[in-house]
Amino acid sequence: QVQLVESGGGLVQAGGSLRLSCAASGRSFSLGTMGWFRQAPGKEREFVAAKYWGGSVDYTDSVKGRFTIARDNAKNTVDLQMNTLKPEDTAVYYCAADLTRRSKRANDYDYWGQGTQVTVSS
Repeated sequence: QVQLVESGGGLVQAGGSLRLSCAASGRSFSLGTMGWFRQAPGKEREFVAAKYWGGSVDYTDSVKGRFTIARDNAKNTVDLQMNTLKPEDTAVYYCAADLTRRSKRANDYDYWGQGTQVTVSS
């Protein structure tokens, strides 16, 4: 049984930093994709960042230069370092993984964590 478990969310002031971590178990995603999505109240789940097999990465435009995604294939983990946080970054952040697809679409990911709340105060 595959499980993705996130940690590291919390409350931070605007301009601050948080690091989210996600640990996968049950399957290795070393040849697949691991990424992060977020969902704010009343909004659809949106892509944040992904790191693909081979090392290439994608970020949504609003977080480029502020967020960094990192993977450790040996540990089957993916982290999201979030700097210079803004109130509009407030959302539930979800770790997602897929064994084969390289995508920024939520529907293309087969495995999801339970989500962790990030709240940025102004």
